[in-house]
Amino acid sequence: MTRFLALTCALVLWPSLAAAQDTKSAAKIIEFFRVGGIPMALLFIGVAIALLRVIHTLTKKLGERFTERRLLAQQIDTMLTFVIYIFAVILVVRSLFKLEKETVLALTGTIAVSVGFALKDLAASLLAGVTILFDRPFQVGDRVTFDKHYGEIAAIGLRSVRMVTLDDSMVTIPNNKFLTDVVVSGNAGALDMQIVMDFFIAPDAELDRAKRIVTEAVRTSRFVYLEKPVVVLVNEMIHQDYITTRLRAKAYVLDVRYEKAFETDVTERVKKGFAQANILPPTRRSSFVEAGHKHAAAGGRQRATGELEAAGHRP
Repeated sequence: MTRFLALTCALVLWPSLAAAQDTKSAAKIIEFFRVGGIPMALLFIGVAIALLRVIHTLTKKLGERFTERRLLAQQIDTMLTFVIYIFAVILVVRSLFKLEKETVLALTGTIAVSVGFALKDLAASLLAGVTILFDRPFQVGDRVTFDKHYGEIAAIGLRSVRMVTLDDSMVTIPNNKFLTDVVVSGNAGALDMQIVMDFFIAPDAELDRAKRIVTEAVRTSRFVYLEKPVVVLVNEMIHQDYITTRLRAKAYVLDVRYEKAFETDVTERVKKGFAQANILPPTRRSSFVEAGHKHAAAGGRQRATGELEAAGHRP
């Protein structure tokens, strides 16, 4: 085990010293290769594949059966996958090579020379995958924003992370990207997640009634998680050139999978409530915006007049 770890560290950490290694050590590998170990290595690979399939199927069924433990089941799946990969690699290498001191030295030199530079990005992704697994900036099942992509983490692999966006696209991101770039997790391993919804009304609309409509729409939704607070914040602002009162609802959806369903349900209820209460959307433009439009229009007319005069025509 110790010798295997030494070999792995050599692959990852020694590429800068690769040019200094004796390339003749490549021939020594053949001396330590066990032809008779091939069947055993194939057996280990087959067992690992079978175990991975059983674990994936079992954790998926457990997650569907116990919805409140769905994210935990996915996280266990990821941990066991890492463990099986590591032990499978160790057993396969031990089956194919005689891991004596001379073997480790020969493999170290050859690997460093032949693939050290070529696989440095892959090695960085492998180490980053282990870092993600233990540092846990996000977990399988989290809703994550990364580099203009937003979606649910479907899998954390040895080389990359797979994210499913809300339009059902699969985004594959190398693990090493997460070591340097900012990643935002919406639920941080929890099943519930805060959702923010904005509603805009005219400044002279009946504010108290509008606020009650929004609060009731959120609290009576079948997707809301009432174990956490429901808050409606109010402020005046300019939105899309209109003076408006914004009602911002902050509430938690009971399962991240229902994020958009929750938003749709609340929005439909609020729009229906506003229509029944005759609460109108903003219609009055900001005076600053109107002045800007008038100034732009006047400037346009002056330019058009100047162009006509230059052409020898009078307006």
